[in-house]
Formats: sequence, C-alpha cells, structure tokens
Amino acid sequence: MRIVPPRFLALAGTVVLWASAFPAIAVGDAGLGVAALSFLRLAVAAVALAVVAPLARVRLPRRRDLPLIALCGACGMTVYQLLLNWGEVHVAAGTASLLIAVAPVFSVLLGGVFLGERLTRQVVVGSVVALAGSAVVSLAGGASGFTVSSLVVLAAAVVQGVYHFATKPLLRRYTGLEVATYAMVAGTVFALPLLPDAWHAVRHAPAGALGSAVYLGLLPSALGFVIWGYAVARLPLSASTAALYLVPPVALVVSFVWLAQVPRPLELAGGAVSVLGVVLINRRRTASPAPGPAASPAVPDRVAR
Repeated sequence: MRIVPPRFLALAGTVVLWASAFPAIAVGDAGLGVAALSFLRLAVAAVALAVVAPLARVRLPRRRDLPLIALCGACGMTVYQLLLNWGEVHVAAGTASLLIAVAPVFSVLLGGVFLGERLTRQVVVGSVVALAGSAVVSLAGGASGFTVSSLVVLAAAVVQGVYHFATKPLLRRYTGLEVATYAMVAGTVFALPLLPDAWHAVRHAPAGALGSAVYLGLLPSALGFVIWGYAVARLPLSASTAALYLVPPVALVVSFVWLAQVPRPLELAGGAVSVLGVVLINRRRTASPAPGPAASPAVPDRVAR
C-alpha cells in the first residue's frame, strides 16, 4: 500500500478546512451573531498562533513594517470577517465560497496599479471573466433580496484581495506563517470593540454556535495557515494554486451534507465562470514564478478562510 506524502495530506487538509469554514460560519451566525462570531474566531486563532509561534520560531516584526501589518490585520482579518459573516446571514454557505473565490482578481489588479506588476492581456481577460461570473452569482437571487447580501460577500472578497496585495512586501522578509500570525493578532486588536457584544452573546449562545466559533478559530484559521505553509514550502506553486480551486466545490459538498443547502443552477454556472477567470490569471503567474528566499515561499492570492 502506497503511503501519501505528508505534503499532499497537508494540502488536502487545507482545502477541506477552508471549505468547511463557510457552513461553520452559517452555524455560528445563527447562534452568536455577526459581531460576536467575528471576534471569537479571531481571538481563538490569534491565541492558537501565539502559542505555536515560539515552537515555529516566529520572529518579532520590525517596527517599520507595523503600518503594513496593521493594514493586513484590519482588511484581511477584522473587516473580512465582519463582511463575510454579515453576508452569510442571507447567502448560502456554498454560494459565498463561489463569490469569495474572486479575491485574487482584486489583489492582482491592485498589484498592477500600485506595485508595477505587469497586467497582461490574459490577466485582464481573466479578471473580466471572473467578475462576470460573480455578477451572475450575485444576481441569481433576484427579487428575494439575495443580491444585496451577495454584494456584501463580494466586498469581503475585495478586502481579502487588499490583504493579499498588502502581504506581498511582507512575504519578502517574513515567512507565510509569520505574516499570518502578525495579521491575526493585529486583526484581533482591531476587533476589540466587538468584545462587549461577544461577551453578551457567549452567555446565551447554544453549544453548537460556540463550538463553531472555536472550530473556525482553531482549524480553518490557525491550523489551516500552519499546514498551508508546510505544503507550499514543499510543493510547486502551480500545484498548490491548482488545489485551491477545489475549495468552492468542496464547500458546496460540505454545505449540502452539513446544512442541506442546495445552490441554484445559475449560481453554480456563475461560480464555474468565476473560477475559470481565476485559473486564467494564475496560469500567467505560476508559469514563471518570481525568485524569492526559500524560507518565504510565494503564496498564491487565494483567501485564507
């Protein structure tokens, strides 16, 4: 019997964990509310990563990098959690995963505008295709009021794109785990105004919602970052990027099994178009990856759930 290499197990685990975050958010939203779930997930993940930090030899950040780390924490953690959790109050978990899949589009466009990265015809076409697919998903709910909530989830994809754009300079000097730890701790600090809501909600929340918040913090957020960094450091960038295209379909399956949610055919079609657009963008980017230090592998512009 052939044993699966640990790097592939880590990659598969990342896909499953990040996909499972979407239905877990739906459960947490129902029992805790948007504000409390956002704070608890960030706080649990920050504590877990802080415990792991000495074992993983995570260095303290340089003072000059603190403003950029603050931007990563505010956008990629605090605001992202609030928008995604808010959107999933009315958007099905699987559908939300289809919308979040376009986050790389925004990071690539920002990189072209502010970092001087080349925007080839393939990147532009891929971006247009991905955004068109998201528009189809957003409009699929029509008169049900689903469209507004879809736009909130799309806003979460935008700020996640800002996060990946902002991490690019940091990843030249720190490892992926270090950047994730800095951002998570910063995001928790920015979320401290939500602490009173979280305290009140925890006192009355059902066990399932509390379990969901702890699960989100420990597994998709904290463990997901650790095993993702392990896999990316030991696999070609193209392989790790391609694997993350599986997050939306796996999220659809998990949402069906866990919550019995079935997406509309039009949503599935729009989601497939969005993923196709992201594939077009990443084909250009993974064909000739920029050289970098071995300790800090480039991270594909995919969202950490």
